[in-house]
Amino acid sequence: MGNGAIMANYGKTIDFSGGTAGISITTHGSDWYWAVCAVMIVSTMAFAGLSYTKPREQRIFHYITAAITMVASIAYYSMGSNLGWAPIAVEFERSDSVVRGMNREIFYVRYIDWVITTPLLLMDLLLTAGMPWPSVLYTILIDEIMIITGLAGALTASTYKWGYWVFGMAALFWIGWVLIMEARPHAYHFGSDVGKSFLLCGTWTFFLWCLYPIAWGLSEGGNVIAPDSEAVFYGILDIMAKPVFGALLLWGHRGIDPARLGLHIRDYADASAVSEKPTIGNTNGHNTTTETV
Repeated sequence: MGNGAIMANYGKTIDFSGGTAGISITTHGSDWYWAVCAVMIVSTMAFAGLSYTKPREQRIFHYITAAITMVASIAYYSMGSNLGWAPIAVEFERSDSVVRGMNREIFYVRYIDWVITTPLLLMDLLLTAGMPWPSVLYTILIDEIMIITGLAGALTASTYKWGYWVFGMAALFWIGWVLIMEARPHAYHFGSDVGKSFLLCGTWTFFLWCLYPIAWGLSEGGNVIAPDSEAVFYGILDIMAKPVFGALLLWGHRGIDPARLGLHIRDYADASAVSEKPTIGNTNGHNTTTETV
C-alpha cells in the first residue's frame, strides 16, 4: 500500500494560460493595489533622489533600497491590472459569499517580487552589520528557499501545501537566528550608531516577516479571507517592510560611511583609488585598500 501522494495530487495542474477564478479581487482590491503601486513608485524616486546627496562610493544602501521598491512597484502594477495570477483549486470550500467557490486567484507575481526583493532587504541588513560575504550569500539562499516554498505551497491544491509552509517557516526561523544571534552583535562591533541602526531595522523586518505566514495561512493556504482583504493585508505589510524600512535604514545610515563596514568601494573619478592596491587583512569578507604605490 502506497503513501497516497500521487492520487492526492493527481490531475491538479496549474493553468497559467488564463482560466477563471470564482474567488478573486474586485475593483476595491484593484484600487488598493494601484495605491500601493503609487507608494512604491514615489518611494523609489525618493530613495534614488537621496542617493545624490552622497558621493558615488557611498550610495550602495540607497541603490539597494531603491531597487527594492522599484521591483515592488512593478509587481503591484501587475496585480492592480489583475495580471500575474493563476486559478488554484481551494483545499477548504467556504460558505461565506466572499470566499465561496472552487478556484481562488493566486498572484504568483507577488512571489516573483519577493524572490528578488527579500534578498535585497537582507543585503541591506547584513551589510549594515558588516557580515562576511559567505554568511550573506548563505542567508540569501535560505531566504530563497523560504519564498519558493511559499510559492509552491500557494500553487498546490491539496493538503500537501502545508508541508511547503513548514519548510518556509523553518527557513524563516533560521533567518531570525542569523539576524538576532549573529548579525546583531556583529553590528555593534562597528560602533553603537551602526548597532542601533541594525537593531531597529532588523527587529522591524523580522517582526513583519513573522506576519506574512499568517497572511498566507488566511489567504492562499486556508481560503479564510477574501482576495480584497488579502490585498490589504499583504499591501500594508509590504509598505511597512519596504518603503518604511527603507526610510528607517537610510536615516540610520545618514552618518555612517560604508567603508567603516568593510565596504571599500572605488570611484573611477577618484585618482587616488586608481593608485591603490588591495592588501590582505581583516576586512570581514569585503574588499579593502590600505596600501598605495
